Amino acid sequence: MKLAEKYADRPVEELPMLFQRILQNTIRDWYRRTKVRNTWTTLFSSFSVSKDDEDIDPLETLQATADPNGEGINPPDRLQRIQTLETIEEALSRLPARQREAFLLRYWEELDVSETAEAMGCSEGSVKTHCSRATHALAELLKAKGISL
Repeated sequence: MKLAEKYADRPVEELPMLFQRILQNTIRDWYRRTKVRNTWTTLFSSFSVSKDDEDIDPLETLQATADPNGEGINPPDRLQRIQTLETIEEALSRLPARQREAFLLRYWEELDVSETAEAMGCSEGSVKTHCSRATHALAELLKAKGISL
């Protein structure tokens, strides 16, 4: 699709090489995206209450279990989850606005790069840069607070 959309006006002799490059870049993008998602999924997977539910938002889970009236969680675990949620929220709030926006749209709202770029009113390259910087900054902030990836 990318080849047809962007390079339809190119000579036929160039198409095989363009196709090969598009395919390589798409595969690399997929692996990079998977690596980043797996990093954040691994980080938040220990906070899940139910392992059976695949469609769970870790922050919502932490907030729900952080309720002082919640049953089934002993007080030390409840306190730890509350503190972890506060640490994550604090780390997110310390990010520059554009990085925070890109990060939340990409990884919490699960928009792809083009949808995020459209929502933010910037280029796809800018979205990738903001997300990369946000991911690294969050990892550093959380590591400094004792939460490791």
